[in-house]
Amino acid sequence: MDYDSGEVLFGENTEERLPPASLTKMMTSYVIGQELKSGRIKNEDMVTISRNAWAKNYSDSSKMFIEVGKQVSVGNLNKGIIIQSGNDACIAMAEYIAGSEDSFASLMNQWAARLGMKDSHFVNAHGLYNIDHYSTAHDMARLGRALIHDLPNEYAIYSQKDFTFNGITQHNRNRLLWDKTLVVDGIKTGHVSEVGYNLVASAVGPDNTRLISVVIGANSEQERAEDSKKLLTYGFRFYQKVNPYKAGSVLATQRIWMGDKSEIRLGTQQEISLMVPRNIASKLKADFQLDRELHAPIKAGEVVGTIFLRGDDGKDVAKFPLVALDTVEEGGIFSRLWDYLVLLIQQLLG
Repeated sequence: MDYDSGEVLFGENTEERLPPASLTKMMTSYVIGQELKSGRIKNEDMVTISRNAWAKNYSDSSKMFIEVGKQVSVGNLNKGIIIQSGNDACIAMAEYIAGSEDSFASLMNQWAARLGMKDSHFVNAHGLYNIDHYSTAHDMARLGRALIHDLPNEYAIYSQKDFTFNGITQHNRNRLLWDKTLVVDGIKTGHVSEVGYNLVASAVGPDNTRLISVVIGANSEQERAEDSKKLLTYGFRFYQKVNPYKAGSVLATQRIWMGDKSEIRLGTQQEISLMVPRNIASKLKADFQLDRELHAPIKAGEVVGTIFLRGDDGKDVAKFPLVALDTVEEGGIFSRLWDYLVLLIQQLLG
């Protein structure tokens, strides 16, 4: 996925619902990050570890090694979730934020809906297998993009290679953080026997281009890292970032009827940025289509059509909203009458 546009450059089975395993912790982390950002909790807050969150409950899975009855800071628990993939830390933070894991799962699903993760459903904070707990590669890419964009302070933790707590140092399982051929700064690994080894990764390439890769169901830790590297390398090598139009660029001037002006400027309200195959980057052409004949009043920013970016073969590469760049108010009665007569004559002449 291209980070800037959210466009999927390459994918297979991207909408298949699968157990996300510890990729779930990306959503747990996202909720925590939003709570921190809002000021409802602070990194310095101390959390009392309940029996539910006791590390001994997770003897056969990843944990932070927190002990029942002890107090641990939100900041340390958050690192324990992201870096050490601690299931125990997930429960501690779920209870601290929402009172119970079930209530926290409801928060996770609310945020998932806001982020457009239409094929995801969470029933726990850590990702241990449950038939009703699932996501897709596409949704996980959406979540990764949201973490990077919405919560830069939270995302910065994902690049940390190790974390020591309770005298125990654990290393980040994302092998690509050590790969010197890519600039990988996150995101998260996962494993569950029902599907295999998972990895969401993100790297920054030439010209600050950022890509996000998702692999779900690899056969080993090495394979998930290798497949992720192949995806990221492919994207950087064969795709190029283009920025054909800045925000406010004028694409056309169009006749407008019944207004206090006879013409209106049309263009884009947003900067148009997209990843395209390198062989067509220099051949893109813009075209536009109006949704309707333009009659006043029209406000600046109102969507009036679609901008199409096409390759030299005429096929659409991308499309964006075409907006009015000017506000045109209704004209006086005589100018409106004149426009009405002109339109009537045009209609009669066919």
